[in-house]
Amino acid sequence: MSGKVVHFEIPFDDGDRARSFYKEIFDWQLVTMPEMGGYTLVTSGPSGDQGPSEPGFINGGMLARDDGPAKGPVIVVDVDSIDAALEKISGLGGTTVSPKAPVGDMGFAAYFTDPEGNVVGLWETVR
Repeated sequence: MSGKVVHFEIPFDDGDRARSFYKEIFDWQLVTMPEMGGYTLVTSGPSGDQGPSEPGFINGGMLARDDGPAKGPVIVVDVDSIDAALEKISGLGGTTVSPKAPVGDMGFAAYFTDPEGNVVGLWETVR
């Protein structure tokens, strides 16, 4: 469903240090994806093939700070169409940081800055 926060991303300077910290403090399950440039998938609670299997949490990822669109954590919001969302965002004073790009065969991602300077991600699932 469109408009839901579906993912988070946490940038790091030292991947091993960051993974160790979040594993230790929150007991998150972390899987590094070398084929995705070292991106780390984060499972923050019980999950199945379709993602979280209980209400109240989302999963996310971790990536090198220099590889991401923002220097701080980012929330990612599901939309039906990234193209339509970016057009509306532009009309409301936001700006595109990273245009629509494929993420494997799962979907598409893009990032924008809101009028307050915050970077927010967009996600469009392949349907």
